[in-house]
Amino acid sequence: MISKTKEGLRLDHKVIGDMVKSASSVLDMGCGSGGLLEYLVENMDVKGTGVEINEDAIYSCVEKGLSVSHGDIDSGLSDYPDRLFDYVIFNQTMQQVHKPDEAIAEALRIGKKVIIGFPNFCHITARFQLFFRGQVPITSSLPDEWYNTPNLHFLSIKDFKGFCAARGIKIEKSVFLSENRIIKFMPNLFALDAIFQISK
Repeated sequence: MISKTKEGLRLDHKVIGDMVKSASSVLDMGCGSGGLLEYLVENMDVKGTGVEINEDAIYSCVEKGLSVSHGDIDSGLSDYPDRLFDYVIFNQTMQQVHKPDEAIAEALRIGKKVIIGFPNFCHITARFQLFFRGQVPITSSLPDEWYNTPNLHFLSIKDFKGFCAARGIKIEKSVFLSENRIIKFMPNLFALDAIFQISK
């Protein structure tokens, strides 16, 4: 679980807010109950909309006055025209997408910039548990057991950088997080979560 700042704001939400320019258009894929989207609308004056599959989460968004449509991340992008949004955001959802390669390609088509946040599977705690215990790791960013995890893909910071390099995707910004601070030294080993801003 990602910790909060002294002001009670989730650290990853603050980092993403720092990446997003004010008064821009944002599509939040897998927006959940709308915490990030609400923050961006209220503090960055963005024109924001979300896509979410869970009906209870959608109700939470509506109660907050957010614009959210019911849809699946894997198929929810094809109806949008090219370059419609300034930012397309996948925060803590990309590892749950069935076809991340296609989802990222579509996001880069409809968004001028794409922000992707995900748990780093190669954090030192995860490596320790795999090597010494021989068990699927559980960390604060990967808290579920193997049999009930929503995650389909387990990737590291190094994996994502390689993915981008192989496809000619430009990494414009990257921020790496521990539970309560930004990590700058050996992030693939010490960061629990990563946030990238990418473009074509």
